[in-house]
Formats: sequence, structure tokens, C-alpha cells
Amino acid sequence: MTFEAFQRAAEAMVDDIPDDFLRGLQGVHVFEHAVPEEDYEDVYRLGEYLDPGTDDFLGGNPGLGRHIALYYGSFAAIAAGDPGFDWEEELWETLTHELRHHVESLAGEDLLIQDDVDQQKDFPRREGRRR
Repeated sequence: MTFEAFQRAAEAMVDDIPDDFLRGLQGVHVFEHAVPEEDYEDVYRLGEYLDPGTDDFLGGNPGLGRHIALYYGSFAAIAAGDPGFDWEEELWETLTHELRHHVESLAGEDLLIQDDVDQQKDFPRREGRRR
């Protein structure tokens, strides 16, 4: 899938999401670069929810707003090693995962963050990195 086709697919998926789930979200952004996870072997970040938090939480700036980032290059890197990679299924799964972070953030919850941390324990670490 080309970068442009990926962008169009992401836009179409966002258009299908009910407005209630997008409330308070300033945007969904598609970036061309890959984001390898620093401490892990062959693990890429497909997307992330960006929430600067409040001023009293890590010095966040609420003026930046809440965003979802999707990393086309990470999808491409994974697809290069997997001939059966389903771009649209993975894109939808990533988008809805990050959207769940957004909805939980609005509700003051962090259940999915805790689940993400637990799942990271199963990924192979780079040599010399602690568990």
C-alpha cells in the first residue's frame, strides 16, 4: 500500500467513526516515517495517542490538544516481512486502539495503558536491555 492510499484509508475510517468517540480529539495524523521501539527487537510503533495532560501533570500543555498519530513507515516495515499482512485490518485495529486511549483519557481511566504495559513484557528485548 502506498503512503497516499494509506492516508485515504485512514481518512475513510475516521469518517466512519461516530462523532461521540471523536469528541475532544483535535486530529488524526498520518506520518510517513517508521517508529521502531528502542528497547525491542523488530518491534514498531504503529500508532500512538498523544495527550499532553494538564499543567500539573508532567508540565503538560493542554493547549496542544489530543491527537492520534499513525506511522505508515512502521506498517510498511512490518508488511515487508509478512506477505499476508492485512493493511486495512491492522490500520483499523490501530486506529480503534488509539481511539480507546482517547476515550479512556476523557473518562480519567488508564485500563488500556496498563494492558499495553503488560503486553510489552512479551516482546523480545534488544541484547543487553533489562526486562
